[in-house]
Parts: sequence; C-alpha cells; structure tokens
Amino acid sequence: MKPQRIGQRFDPEAFDPKDPDPWLALYLDTGLPFDDTAKAALLKGNASYARSYLLPFLRPLIFVFFLLVHGLRRIFVHWPNLPKTLHGLIHWGLKHFGAPEANYLILRHFNIGTEILAFIKDNAPEGIEINSHPLRPRTLAELKDNVFLQHDLNIYNFIIELNKGLRASGRELTPPETLDFSSISDAPFEFEEFQDRPWNFLDIQTAIEMYTPLYALFLPKHDFVRAANSLQLDETIAVYLARIIGTSYHLSFISNGDPMVPLSTFEAGHRLMLHGLDAEAVHGWLRQLKRAQAAGIDPRSISPK
Repeated sequence: MKPQRIGQRFDPEAFDPKDPDPWLALYLDTGLPFDDTAKAALLKGNASYARSYLLPFLRPLIFVFFLLVHGLRRIFVHWPNLPKTLHGLIHWGLKHFGAPEANYLILRHFNIGTEILAFIKDNAPEGIEINSHPLRPRTLAELKDNVFLQHDLNIYNFIIELNKGLRASGRELTPPETLDFSSISDAPFEFEEFQDRPWNFLDIQTAIEMYTPLYALFLPKHDFVRAANSLQLDETIAVYLARIIGTSYHLSFISNGDPMVPLSTFEAGHRLMLHGLDAEAVHGWLRQLKRAQAAGIDPRSISPK
C-alpha cells in the first residue's frame, strides 16, 4: 500500500478555524484508542466520492435486491450453497474495484479479530480447551479460502468451547495474576501492495453494503442469519475482556450488543461497519495496556473503572 494514499488529508497544520475539516477533527480525536493508520484509512473512505455520492444512489437498488434474495430464501432455504463462489466474487471485486484503504481495513480486521480471541484464550483458566482457527490473511487472494465464513464460525465456536470448559470445571473468567499480552501485536501488519488504479475507488462501506445481499444469496439462509447475528456478539466478547482485565471501561466503545434480541438482517451492512469499529477500538485499547505493562506499569492501574 502506498503511504501517501493514507493520511494525506489529516495534516494538523492545514487547520483553518474558519472552516474546520470534520475529518481532521475525528482523526485527531483520541476518545477511541484507534490505530492512526486504520483511522486515516476509514476516514478517507468516509470522505470519498464513492461513499458520498455512489452509495446513496446504490442503496435503494441494494434494498430491492435484498428483498428479492429474502423472497428467494423463503422458497429455497438451502440452495444455492456456494461459499467458494461467494469468496471468489468478493476477492475479484476488492482486487479490481476496492480502494487500497478498504482492502487494508478488511485484511486488518481478520488479523485483529484473531488476536483478540487469542488474548482471551491466553488469559482464560488453565485446562480450558479451545480449538483455534486463526485467520491472518496478508493478501487479498487468501480471502478466497472461505475467510469471511470462517470468521463467523470462529466467534461462535470460541464462545461455545470456552463456556463448555468453564461450565464443566465450575469456573469463571477472572483476572489472572499477570495479564498475557503475547498475542497482541504492537507493530504494523505487513500486507501486500494493493492495486491503486483509477477504478480502485470503492470505500469499505460501499463495498460491504454491496456484497451483503450477495452473502445472503450465495449462502444458505441459516448461514447468513447466523453471520448477521454474530455481529451482536461484540458485546459478549467485550464482557469476557472486562472479566479478564478487571475493568468495564472498554464496554463504552461497543456499538453492537444485546445478542439475545436479534436485529433484522437488513441492518447487517451497517452493523458490519460498527463491528469493524468495535474491533479496532478494543484492539487499540489492548495495545495501550500492553505498552503500559512493557513500561513496568500495571495495566489495570490505567484502566478507568
């Protein structure tokens, strides 16, 4: 990825009090513990022409297509079932039309999701068996290996296996004597250099909202509904972290919640964006705690109660 594509809009020296840039304000804000490069990539996509003009035009068309897919799924519940085709289309679309910032954020999401689950596993009581399936794609081509579908399965399998072990042993998640941050990376992820041609213009939100109904079309109804409902498990994962760290501070970052009251699948595109935001904020917070521990500071001492 070319460095100049990310961050070029966010120069504090360009601040004009008479015409403040809203994206600069959000970039400089430290309310969320968000990686600067990831934040710049997200905000640049938000300010893009695709997000500002193309997405509003496409939304009614996407909604109509979604209605047709829902109608089809009432008749054909299990067919079609083409996860490989789905992931091949996603890869093709992102490679040829996704902006570098969008592709960077998508690959990054799977890596930080893997690290968050690994952190919980590393700090869970000894003897809890959790079969991990880490996702660390470094290239867009690796997405073709059913990565999106596996990401959803990872969350459910993790929750089931963790709680089966806790229930069987009569234990709960509690703060360990020393927090283990070995699974949380504190360096930039190394990804392939993404295509940066004039037609690589789609921001991440436009891409997500376009492929969400395709997800519903190419996967059985059960798989799509399960994937959509998994987004509300952000709160569940955050609660596990609170029990381990000993603070509920990061729960204020979480946008998706209340998993026992599932929302409409028509909201999946928007909630997927919030899911990405939740993961980035939680991962950023864990990085801050890791740095504190490396500096000889008890990470729990800097966690607001």
